[in-house]
Amino acid sequence: MPTAVQQPITQEETQAFWKSSQKLIRYGGSWSNVIVTKAKGTVMWDASGRRILDFTSGQMSSLLGHGHPEICEVVDDGMQNLDHIFSAMITKPVVELAERLTDMLPPQLNRCMFLSTGSETNECALKMAKMYTGGYEVVSLSASYHGMTHGSGAATFSVGRKGYGPQLPGNFTLPVPYAYRSRFRHPDGSYDWKSELDYGWSLIDCQSTGALACVIIEPIVSTGGIITLPEGYLKEMKKHCEKRGMLLIVDEAQTGMGRTGDMFAFKHEGVIPDILTLSKTLGAGLPLGATICSEEIERVCNERGFFYYTTHLNDPLVCAVGAKVCEIVERDDFPAQARRKGEVLKEGLLNLQEKYPCIGDVRGRGLMMGIEIVLDPETKEPADSLGTAISARAMETGLSCNVVQLKGMGGTFRIAPPLTISEDEIREGVDILDKAFAYVLEQEAFRNVAHGQKSAP
Repeated sequence: MPTAVQQPITQEETQAFWKSSQKLIRYGGSWSNVIVTKAKGTVMWDASGRRILDFTSGQMSSLLGHGHPEICEVVDDGMQNLDHIFSAMITKPVVELAERLTDMLPPQLNRCMFLSTGSETNECALKMAKMYTGGYEVVSLSASYHGMTHGSGAATFSVGRKGYGPQLPGNFTLPVPYAYRSRFRHPDGSYDWKSELDYGWSLIDCQSTGALACVIIEPIVSTGGIITLPEGYLKEMKKHCEKRGMLLIVDEAQTGMGRTGDMFAFKHEGVIPDILTLSKTLGAGLPLGATICSEEIERVCNERGFFYYTTHLNDPLVCAVGAKVCEIVERDDFPAQARRKGEVLKEGLLNLQEKYPCIGDVRGRGLMMGIEIVLDPETKEPADSLGTAISARAMETGLSCNVVQLKGMGGTFRIAPPLTISEDEIREGVDILDKAFAYVLEQEAFRNVAHGQKSAP
């Protein structure tokens, strides 16, 4: 592992960089104040030469770390020999990726289309579901994030809905099964997710025009706060779909390819989706996604004139990368590695929870974990500013970790390092988090929180 990068850039160069950044369109939130100049394995370096451990796999995508040598070799070969061609031309890398993926999946999922982003794969899946069923109504969770294109954006309820006028008609939402905050409880206080789900469906049935097409759902709701579906939830959701003649689309943009301890997270409950979408982790940092369905769904859609043509559909270079990712993940048994390393990560986070009362909840599976930060563990009052301060301090001291901040929730850290991370690096990251918590909670604005009391501000 390299320990140094090129010479740090000067103060003048830094100022010029940030001045030039003003030419960019802002797309939500503010820029990170870090200028990353190199990334290798599980580590990044900024413009000052500072080493930063990557606990979010870039944008939750660099499954095998940055600059994996086998991936680099495939990219180099593709750029020199077969990078991009007319979309109607099918190449060997495309067929190889289709073969590898379908070999890893249940036999019902045996037809693939390869696209660039999660938004595209979900857009494609939604169009197929509508064409196959003849319906147009789409159901997703209240903390969902499925993309930013027209259909996938309409099925996204966590962010990005305001200011653009009406969304697509026929998009309904179910309450996200948020065990930590749900009001649905059994008499003993335990979470009653089934009553919550049944109640949600009763409301949808009241609103539907009779044209229900599909449910789209993540096995672990990521942008919404690393909310893990309760045991049995996905099976019950499938029953609701079958009862209404709907398709079940499972969006595994972040959970696919071994991250949660299963090759695909839907296998955790043995539920087979009608349509599966993959992105982020499939390309291991390159723009690659897949929409995968059954032979019957593909046939019916084709007979009815299904059309979905994009410039980078079935591009050979990224498909070659995807095939190599499948090979590596299977060969090195990364699902088992994620389970083992995930236990190390979970243990470290639970130890932090014992130490800091402001960690209200620890949740997730494998190497996809979340910790929710609150001002008061009794009232569960959200602590957005505290989470932001801790994240900023962690970055200053060498750890990149993402904080989800949605209205009505506390700041939730999304922790999803590359599957290639070592157990020692996991412990190092948890130690940096530990020190970041200690540092921030000593600041006047948050000092009371360290003792389980609400902060003054």
